[in-house]
Amino acid sequence: MKANKVLAVGDGRITEDGTRIPLDVAAGNLILFGKYSGQEIKLDGMEYLIVKEDEVLAVINDASPTQKAEKKS
Repeated sequence: MKANKVLAVGDGRITEDGTRIPLDVAAGNLILFGKYSGQEIKLDGMEYLIVKEDEVLAVINDASPTQKAEKKS
């Protein structure tokens, strides 16, 4: 499993009847995804990974696990 910070997201998926379904992932979230998920691209010398929302295994909205452990102590 890998984790990365979300830099940007799209507007969501559009259903067959034209309804837009918003994403559960937001820019700034830390996401977990499988080792072979997404599509790697290189743009202006930087490498990015484009991941579909259905490939996201978990969204971590706030503090890192280390920060959470320190808060509980």
